[in-house]
Amino acid sequence: MRQVRYRALIALDPARMKSKAQEYLNHTHCLMIHAPSLSQPGYSRYFPAEICWDDERALHPGDHAEVTITLTDDEAAAFLAAGQRFSLWDGMDVGHGTVSRQVHTEYGPP
Repeated sequence: MRQVRYRALIALDPARMKSKAQEYLNHTHCLMIHAPSLSQPGYSRYFPAEICWDDERALHPGDHAEVTITLTDDEAAAFLAAGQRFSLWDGMDVGHGTVSRQVHTEYGPP
């Protein structure tokens, strides 16, 4: 399977309960990306992902961040591209984001 990276802007929804809010540490694997198909209306997929950002501060409900999303999936390009909106899922929708661009890696262009 091919590894793909995207830069994106994300926003975590404000906490719904007053109990201790979930926090996400940098390089988290706790969140999945839920994205609609770019070519098949009504079809969507959940992608396991690693999400990281530039500092080591944990993200909490209500936070916004610019992140790098790493997916290992041959079909990712059929769901994610610049401008594509997606949801963040952790057992339920906990936020949303928009892809800004695909990242070129040391392995070459996408």
